[in-house]
Amino acid sequence: GQARTVLLDKTGTLTTGRAHVVAVVTAAGWNAGRVLGLAASVEQASPHVLAATLVREAADRGLALVQPTNVIEQAGSGVSGVADGHRVWVGALTGLDGHPAPPWLVAAERRARREACSTAVVLIDDEPAGLILFIDDIRTDTSRALRALRRAGVDRIAMVTGDRLEVAEPIGLSLGIDQVFADRTPAEKLAVVRSEASTRPGITVMVGDGVNDAPALAAADLGVAMGARGATASSEAADAVLIVDRLDRLAAGVVIAKRAR
Repeated sequence: GQARTVLLDKTGTLTTGRAHVVAVVTAAGWNAGRVLGLAASVEQASPHVLAATLVREAADRGLALVQPTNVIEQAGSGVSGVADGHRVWVGALTGLDGHPAPPWLVAAERRARREACSTAVVLIDDEPAGLILFIDDIRTDTSRALRALRRAGVDRIAMVTGDRLEVAEPIGLSLGIDQVFADRTPAEKLAVVRSEASTRPGITVMVGDGVNDAPALAAADLGVAMGARGATASSEAADAVLIVDRLDRLAAGVVIAKRAR
């Protein structure tokens, strides 16, 4: 009821979390089906909402997935594992470990920026093999929920996301969000939450649904997890869980708390 600042993750919170694949751009010698199949095989072990998108896309294309081994999830970066005898990495371009991106990958990244797509790079046996382009639609209730929060007394709303600025900023502008913090790792999300909580009056709320958000949810004055489809880690770290997949329930909670006080 005393919430004044609300920080929101993007994927699965402001957006539906049900992204669709726009394109799979591949290196010479690889085809889209093979790259997507290996990526989706490894992503079967990840709780991230975009992982589910890859698995669903592979199923829709009729691709046969294999059970991955030696899977390691690096929060905020990606997931690696062994599938069909290949070492596979799916995630951020940080997986290149400082090596220059090949020309085809640079061109694919340029296309992603132009079309405001999120991306996941696929490394196979430590070599760039593909770039997957996603688009995640904004929730139909997002604009209404943000207006309701402002009516309830919230005077600062910011987005805190690991996605690129080129993707996050247009969404923030269209929704009238006060500030966009993009390209943030889980540790950097945590730093934003702590900074906002220490400098802003009233209660600072952090809302998220992924395993990457758990530290930020725990550090906020009030952590709220989108629990209908979110990771268990986020729900355990949060102070409140929205058990229906609707962002406008957050504003309703603020209003109810004001009335109760």
